[in-house]
Amino acid sequence: MSAADGEPLFLYLITKGRRSGAPREIEIWFTQHDGRYYVIAEHGRRAQWVRNIMAHPEVSFRVGDKAFAGRSRVIDPERDPHLHRTVQKLSETKYGWGDGLVVELAPD
Repeated sequence: MSAADGEPLFLYLITKGRRSGAPREIEIWFTQHDGRYYVIAEHGRRAQWVRNIMAHPEVSFRVGDKAFAGRSRVIDPERDPHLHRTVQKLSETKYGWGDGLVVELAPD
């Protein structure tokens, strides 16, 4: 499924389970900015996938037919308010929603 501009609507994020070490995949909305991908956790640090990346920041993800390995990090709105707001606005424009914890996915 794609947005009106042809960009895929979903990113498929694979994290490493913080306890099991097993791969965990989720389908999630995303945006792009400056060569990086961003996802937003509606439930903040309570989300299981966020807990997984906090324990193991190395991730892999797919967008359309492109696959990436990379690193993830939580964007602190107090330390990087401009990036946090930018990503929220991009998500609001694309999906009509942008509240939550912003997570950056940087391809290797």
